[in-house]
Amino acid sequence: MTQQIEIDGASPWDGVATERDERPSRIRISGGRIESLLPSGSSSSDGEGVRVFRYSPTATVLPGLIDCHVHMSLDPLVFSADEQMRIPSEKVWAGMQQRALAMVQAGITTARDLGAGKWMEIALRDRIGRGELPGPRLLCVGQPLTSPGGHCHFWGGEARGDEAVRRVIARQVEHRVDWIKVMATGGVFTKGTDVSKPQYDEAELRGIVAAAGEHGRHVAAHCHGTAGIRNAFASGVRTVEHCSFAGSDGFGSDFDPSFVPQMVRDDVWVSSTVNATWGRRREKDGKPTPFWERMSTCLGALRREGVGLVASTDAGIPGVQHHQLPEALAVFARYAGLSPVEALRSATSEAARALGLEGETGRLQPGLAADLIVVEGDPTLDLSALLRPRLVVAAGRVVFEANWDLARERAD
Repeated sequence: MTQQIEIDGASPWDGVATERDERPSRIRISGGRIESLLPSGSSSSDGEGVRVFRYSPTATVLPGLIDCHVHMSLDPLVFSADEQMRIPSEKVWAGMQQRALAMVQAGITTARDLGAGKWMEIALRDRIGRGELPGPRLLCVGQPLTSPGGHCHFWGGEARGDEAVRRVIARQVEHRVDWIKVMATGGVFTKGTDVSKPQYDEAELRGIVAAAGEHGRHVAAHCHGTAGIRNAFASGVRTVEHCSFAGSDGFGSDFDPSFVPQMVRDDVWVSSTVNATWGRRREKDGKPTPFWERMSTCLGALRREGVGLVASTDAGIPGVQHHQLPEALAVFARYAGLSPVEALRSATSEAARALGLEGETGRLQPGLAADLIVVEGDPTLDLSALLRPRLVVAAGRVVFEANWDLARERAD
């Protein structure tokens, strides 16, 4: 059951503006929606049944964060696909619930699950949506399309040819997926595939986009190699995942700057899956690593040309925890040359646009879902403020509250 809530005194950032508003706000939440956003000190509706949270203007209230690429069923402490597939379903389900709770308590109120094999994430999505379990709003793809023996073939989405592709898409639609995903190139997680090589050509990808469109679904395309990236942008997919320009010498080693201007398309977005572990790959022995030099060059060029970038982490792959988007945003900003505000937009209003949720979430605006967080400090100046959450509200429900005053009293 949603609550009537007021958040008073924090300085708001609406998800779009170039800076936070230094005038403290009073936000009224009712029925899971933002009812009003007024200056602090305006008439209050304090009363029975209304929970009021008061903060100083040093705190910031902003939209909940959106991670555009996660895998809820994957345990990031399990380092091989074979081991992942051997985990019993009941243990997978328990882990998914734990990860969903950790995510939403960290301020991630929406996420897009981009692949698994048994549609368990759809059951999780539905239970979260009904308020039975805490977690972020989920969008799900089910089993990704892949070539026979291709990347993540073990999830059951192998298809070659129009008829086989349509069968796989229809099977996902029967399981009520929100998106369709295609593995346009090989991937790191699957032995025997090549990240630099396409798994489907441009014509095949166009057919996949058309077939998904017949069911009202957008397509996300996993792409590492440059040829696969070109095919994806030419085919009409909505989001290009990774976009790492992978070549024989690793990510970023086959970067083609002449292609970047062609990547600037309305409603086509790059979800580059920069996660927190990339922060440890910037330097070695006090010197920039080749990985940093290649990937910062690629991402910086995309940003400068105006390619749409959205925040994503690929959470669930080895070593990448599901709740780490707040930490990853600062890493993403460094690699892509984003200002703090640009990084925040990539995980709020811009991410919502990319996922087709701009009418539902991503901004502080009356009528939109009450997905918001209160943090200590100003994240529009310093993204580390995201690591100091004081309150998280998801779909109008309080899912996390830090009582800092009590903590200080006990510390004293």
